[in-house]
Amino acid sequence: MTQTIPTGEPTSEQMVVSPAGNEDEATEEARPFFILYLEREEYAEELRRLAIWVEQLLLPVYGGEVSSSSPWCPRWYDHREAIAYLHGLWLAWQERTGPQAELSDPANWHQSFLWPTMEALRNPNGPFAGCKPGLHRHKERPEVEQDDFLFG
Repeated sequence: MTQTIPTGEPTSEQMVVSPAGNEDEATEEARPFFILYLEREEYAEELRRLAIWVEQLLLPVYGGEVSSSSPWCPRWYDHREAIAYLHGLWLAWQERTGPQAELSDPANWHQSFLWPTMEALRNPNGPFAGCKPGLHRHKERPEVEQDDFLFG
């Protein structure tokens, strides 16, 4: 059975809101939101679509061998940093390989997006440090002290 990899075409419900949050400044053209801004069901659906792309295209073509100097976590979706990197990579892939892409866009995607992202993810000190095939290692993030004057 062949499964189609989603292109990530945005739905009519998705729209871009300006950083200030003004809908009147939103562009008419719908674009996907960055995954870390999504909530609950939208986040879960976008993560599911990202996982299809990662596991059916990215890893089979660009995954390479896993080693201590080039780790990959089999539970990459449990690393928010990895999700952010991979979602950005996927959005760039959609833009650079879709119907509006220029002839040189796929080459630019490899050079400007793919290799820097994979190097960051698979760095021995990166988000998958300590993870191995069959072993996910949860990492403690720095504690942040909240001060009333910052977060009112």
